[in-house]
Amino acid sequence: MAIWLLALAHGAPLPRRLEWLVNRRVVVDQATDEADKFPVRLGKPELAEVSRGLTRLTSWPEEPPLAISTLRGQFADNAEWRNDPARAAIITGTVDMLGSRLLFSGYGRGFKSRPLHAGLLGQDALLVHDEAHLEPAFQRLIEGIRDEQRRSGDFRPLRTMQLTATVRAAVRGFTLTSEEMSDGEVGIRVNARKGIALHAVGGQKELAEEITARALDFRETGAAVLVFLRRLADVETVLRRLKKDGCAVQQLTGTMRGLERDALVRDNEILKRFLRRGGKKGTVYLVSTSAGEVGVDLSADHAVCDLTPFDSMAQRLGRVNRFGKADARVEVVHYPASEKVAPFDERCERTLGLLRELPVREDGRLEASPAALGGLDAEKRAKAFSPEPEFLPTSDILFDRWALTTIRGPMPGRPPVAEWLHGVEEGALPQTFVAGREEVDLLSDIKSYDLEELLDDFPLKPNELLRDSSVRVVEQMEKIAQRSATLWLWVVDPDGAVQVTTVGEFVLGDKKKKALAVGNCTLLLPPGVGGLDEGLLSGEVPFLDGVQYDVSERWSDEEDRPRRARRWDDERPPGMRLVRTLDVRFGREEADDQEDGKRYWRWYARPRAADDDGSRSAMERQELRPHCDRAEAYARQLATALGLGEVESEALRMAAAGHDRGKDREIWQRSIGNLEYPCKVLAKSGGKRPPVEISRYRHEFGSLLEMGQDASDLALHMVAAHHGRARPHFPDEEAFDPMCPDAVADLAASEVPARFIRLQKQYGRWGLAYLESLLRAVDAWASQGQDETSREPRA
Repeated sequence: MAIWLLALAHGAPLPRRLEWLVNRRVVVDQATDEADKFPVRLGKPELAEVSRGLTRLTSWPEEPPLAISTLRGQFADNAEWRNDPARAAIITGTVDMLGSRLLFSGYGRGFKSRPLHAGLLGQDALLVHDEAHLEPAFQRLIEGIRDEQRRSGDFRPLRTMQLTATVRAAVRGFTLTSEEMSDGEVGIRVNARKGIALHAVGGQKELAEEITARALDFRETGAAVLVFLRRLADVETVLRRLKKDGCAVQQLTGTMRGLERDALVRDNEILKRFLRRGGKKGTVYLVSTSAGEVGVDLSADHAVCDLTPFDSMAQRLGRVNRFGKADARVEVVHYPASEKVAPFDERCERTLGLLRELPVREDGRLEASPAALGGLDAEKRAKAFSPEPEFLPTSDILFDRWALTTIRGPMPGRPPVAEWLHGVEEGALPQTFVAGREEVDLLSDIKSYDLEELLDDFPLKPNELLRDSSVRVVEQMEKIAQRSATLWLWVVDPDGAVQVTTVGEFVLGDKKKKALAVGNCTLLLPPGVGGLDEGLLSGEVPFLDGVQYDVSERWSDEEDRPRRARRWDDERPPGMRLVRTLDVRFGREEADDQEDGKRYWRWYARPRAADDDGSRSAMERQELRPHCDRAEAYARQLATALGLGEVESEALRMAAAGHDRGKDREIWQRSIGNLEYPCKVLAKSGGKRPPVEISRYRHEFGSLLEMGQDASDLALHMVAAHHGRARPHFPDEEAFDPMCPDAVADLAASEVPARFIRLQKQYGRWGLAYLESLLRAVDAWASQGQDETSREPRA
């Protein structure tokens, strides 16, 4: 990260966005912590030249020169990386969260924002795939994307780099010389003593009991003991037995809700011991699945674990006596493979054979220092690695289908992207996300609201989500249904389409088929169902007072200010703008004096800080002409900062000048509560008045008609697509203009898909999405830029 940043500041021809991707959420958090140090350091006098170099890249020099965003934790998708596409940015994330966005299929994203994310992540970016051995299918995928972009002549193609310290024999990478391996701090770490003892049991059923017994052998040592187990069921069993014996124990799994997981890493006294930040005294235990194996900066005094393939075992050993200051004991418990040996079990057996080849120490243990592991036969190591998943091929047809983001829901020839991100692994269980939201209870029976657009306005964030195997999620939902069968439930599929059902209806039918059907889906539950136990899904736990089930507002910026809020009264949260007003009694006949008195639910976001469509509203009213003039000035500014060519610069300027002209319609002005029309034409209401009427009219379609045929193809497409339509079409019910004859509107609508195809062939799939994102950024700046400051664009 530091090397890229310094090179970029000194004028090297590098991409402006560095994407650090690793498929372990804890490692993403730690990578973000490292990245977050850079803005502070850039403020020091000795780095003034570096800071000036980065500032010269931006389109708005008064802003900080570096953006830091992650798809987890405090900075989760804070929009900094896309507010100014010219600014240097470091983005960290997992394969699911970042990789799905790259394929126009962002998990938790609606159709409007998917091309925005794909364009900025797939262009003018260097994607660093850390711990690449964990996800060989994803490495194959990004290489395929890179090659396809080169073939298609994408505007600013993606660059890729893979990093791993655990390589197969066929891969040649960076190595240390013998002198370096014996020198100073490197020598201490490479030769860190880790003595393995092997313990055989009869079978899987005896594993948890033996692991617990070996862990309890350390009870009087005062040590930090790490327990690794493959199966979540074994983690739960060992955890329960250690707690029963009065041990200080904490679990670390990938199934915990983000809010509790972030708090765990930040505040937990047991985990602090392993992170070398003080923490609880005496003997402590951390019981972990593979979530704590790879890349995490943990260091335990001793470890107990089951047997895994060699790549996994080497990573586990890397979390023990990490700095070579002591002599660690590692207890490895194993059992014979079944008669029908699966590929995974075969690799475990080969690993066991390799461990037995390690040097025998004076105490009878096997020495497993990094140097000793590196001395094992390379070919044997490679054959003991975890089986690779089946790689699914990519094609131009697949990429074309994924790029058609306006078409919602299932589509022939457009499969969900999960198997391309991870490959097809024998025996792998599908995963399902779960979150709690109040709107599920309040809005499910109002047919007038587009639920997918609501989720786009207030996107699901990692702090809200937990993930578990789909089979286990269905099992827990069956328990919830026993007490809450009539409560609403939203099923959000990987394409973003929302199905409204009830908890009872959801659990009907075959459990296995249901689990497969919700793989990679998100279940949104109303708070009333309960089901949370310290951030883990548990159907046996009812609704409990004091537990926060909807934590959508628990998302703060660097100054600990909430990025978004939802209110029932007319009081606007300080420093926020109105995003949407919802009438929770719309179409109902109930009297206005309902018991709770609630009717208008207002959603707010902090300008340039929340991950929503930042161009939809503003804190203050903006008239149409000044808003378009400001957007045009910002477009010139951004095009100069990015060094766009003459054609693209002029298209962006023209699109910015005309993008909102379709708002000059009575039907649209009434929808935002402007009672002064036509004397005053607004682009943004900035107010709190609920909509007077609801219409399917799309102002960007009206703007497209207003611009006419004199504008370039690119300018016309930018305008048509700047709220997510026109990829490739406008739906029939939206392709009209009250001030235009139907025949003219029909002709304009028919030209939209052909224009999209022509431009995508010219600029590439990601290249066209990137150019669309530039108008979105300009519109957001024009909508929000004057709210927190009164600055005007540079001349």
